[in-house]
Amino acid sequence: MSVDRNLFDDVMVPNYSPSAVIPVRGKGSRVWDQQDREYIDFAGGIAVNCLGHCHPALMSALKEQSEKIWHLSNVMTNEPALRLAKKLVDNTFADKVYFANSGAESNEAALKLARRWALDNYGAEKSQIIAFKQGFHGRTFFTVTVGGQAAYSDGFGPKPGDIVHAEYNNLDSVKALISDKTCAVVMEPLQGEGGIVSPTDEFAKGVRELCNEHNALLVFDEVQTGVGRLGELYAYMGLGVTPDILTTAKALGGGFPIGAMITTDNIAKHLKIGTHGSTYGGNPLACAVAEAAFDTVNNAELLAGVQAKHELYVNALNKINEKYNVFSEIRGKGLLIGAVLNDNYQGKAKDVLNAAMAEGVMTLVAGASIVRFAPSLVIPDEDIVEGLARFERAIATVTNS
Repeated sequence: MSVDRNLFDDVMVPNYSPSAVIPVRGKGSRVWDQQDREYIDFAGGIAVNCLGHCHPALMSALKEQSEKIWHLSNVMTNEPALRLAKKLVDNTFADKVYFANSGAESNEAALKLARRWALDNYGAEKSQIIAFKQGFHGRTFFTVTVGGQAAYSDGFGPKPGDIVHAEYNNLDSVKALISDKTCAVVMEPLQGEGGIVSPTDEFAKGVRELCNEHNALLVFDEVQTGVGRLGELYAYMGLGVTPDILTTAKALGGGFPIGAMITTDNIAKHLKIGTHGSTYGGNPLACAVAEAAFDTVNNAELLAGVQAKHELYVNALNKINEKYNVFSEIRGKGLLIGAVLNDNYQGKAKDVLNAAMAEGVMTLVAGASIVRFAPSLVIPDEDIVEGLARFERAIATVTNS
């Protein structure tokens, strides 16, 4: 069978518009397509491939578990799930873990738990959820409504109710909405899809204090920021703010689909038997791979290296900007970096992405005017240097067109 981009249009639902490039193999931070052309991967599967492609620890874990047991229903538990849960508990604020398949499902569980906790403790009137404009929490109808981008939630009929949106980094806007009827505030400790926007310390701590004041839960969506992406195991650790519920996915499995919601004993007890579930949540294959990824990333030397690589990116991007005057700002933390296009190049992030692909480097966008980088946490420095040289050639193409 001939497999090319045209086959996508014939057999796939048209909700995506993928590149004509079809990667077929990868090693480390490099990928090869059907024509054996090489690319340097600065995208990481959208912050998923935290250890690059075909990392030996992940391959070993998958092969070993594949010869043991693949799937069990949650009528039973399994060893990889229990080991991974114990490590998540031992290395975070949490006491309890719920496994899902994705970030959206992890957030769905967090939102349902917050509502159930509030109902059990305070009654039906305490149901309001505060989230943030330009936030992103997944594509289920509940999570996309909580996400603060109407373009993703409009057009599907009546939305889940009692959800309001404040402005990120604007504590007064949260104060104007929060009350004793608020059950939870849901926020990313760095907005990813919304533009690589970091919170101020004052904002993050202020939201925590408002939640305490109004007996509301603070839910951190760490689907994109978690598992080393910002240079700490989880981003809350660098903010000095501890949430009540945290969600994690993407890099948790290093490329194998898995997500988790973690929380405290006192909150977890409200998801009683039968209140929520997942057929594949806690799958032995996924948990075995995720345990290997977690063990590898949860290393002081590796996490310190994330910051060093951040500086390498930022310094090089600033030098590119000095030459081409294309960015208004380089922002982000760790290895989640956004290059914001200036007024002369507004709306051209996709043009930059396409030019970069033509030069042999894979990037991302975060909106129409921000180029996003989310590479492997262990990408070799020489791959960063070479990839950014290719990226500079792409910038030259866009600025000269």
